[in-house]
Amino acid sequence: SEHLQQTEIPSGSQDKASVPDSGPEMTEPQVAVAPTVTSKLSVKAPEFYPSGYNQNFNQNFADSSFEDRYDGYLTLAEYVQDFLNHLTEQPGCFETEIEQFAETLNGWVTADEALQELVELIYQQATSVPNFSYMGARLCNYLSHHLTISPQSGNFRQLLLQRCRTEYENRDEATKGDETTRKQFHAFVLFLAELYLNLEIKGTKGQVTRAEILQEGLRELLNALFSNPVDSNLICAVKLLKLTGSVLEDAWKEKGKSDMEEMIQRIENVVLDANCSRDVKHMLLKLVELRSSNWGRVHGTSPHTEATPENDPNYFMNEPTFYTSDGVPFTAADPDYQEKYQELLEREDLFPDYEENGTDLSGPGD
Repeated sequence: SEHLQQTEIPSGSQDKASVPDSGPEMTEPQVAVAPTVTSKLSVKAPEFYPSGYNQNFNQNFADSSFEDRYDGYLTLAEYVQDFLNHLTEQPGCFETEIEQFAETLNGWVTADEALQELVELIYQQATSVPNFSYMGARLCNYLSHHLTISPQSGNFRQLLLQRCRTEYENRDEATKGDETTRKQFHAFVLFLAELYLNLEIKGTKGQVTRAEILQEGLRELLNALFSNPVDSNLICAVKLLKLTGSVLEDAWKEKGKSDMEEMIQRIENVVLDANCSRDVKHMLLKLVELRSSNWGRVHGTSPHTEATPENDPNYFMNEPTFYTSDGVPFTAADPDYQEKYQELLEREDLFPDYEENGTDLSGPGD
């Protein structure tokens, strides 16, 4: 090894290891001594870090001093990306570290180009890293209210919405694209949904509202997804509506619009006509059921009244849906549920594979 060097055996060791002439007087066994080696490694060598470990990030964020927070970083991109990765791995640190992060950015992001770069870094993280769309939307909301730079090209929120518009305008092509293209587009759709829920717009009188432009955008994205009803597009539409359906419907109703009724009608048409899988049709039907129960927002008749099938129309809303041998769906709300369920238990193909869409497969009492 280049780190190790074999040296000559010291004379004392040679004497002890020497083999005497054989003779009857030798009674003790002789022990061979291994060659002595000397390491070239120094005790003053810098601390070792495994591959992939970012020393700068952990040192900087462990230091409570604001002035030293980004001294170890050469570029804004390096600093921001490390914080985004840190937030991805430890989302619980958002509340304790976001204020310091924004202050650091205010000392660094002082030009239009830097603000554009910041927007792009966050957008890419939120649309390429699984499960970061929610945290990314929260981050965008915080920065939109706490970054001080506001150039003529637009503030943080304006540049973020401009970046989203680029992807939005390609919606029809994206829903018809290959699997990779659709996957990227679906990640964008869910990030936009999280932005709609989390991005707060403060009015001149202090009132807080949602970005109305995102509301209209989500409607058009749903139309694009339902216009190309392949399985992955429909699954994305279901996720979008489960996430934002109640908020969208409330907003549309306030304006006297029936957009949600139109969406539900489109879903029912897809279930009847589209050549999608049985699993996806099941997901669509469950979504229609969820909407019919006011998106799961249960309102009891009285705070002291126990919910029963007789006094609560949402009593069965969380029960799993099963299918008879003829493919007819039924739940615990059906009058002849026990009879149908017993028949189902006797079938060998009791449960199809619903693992991908997360359908609850538990029966009564499980």
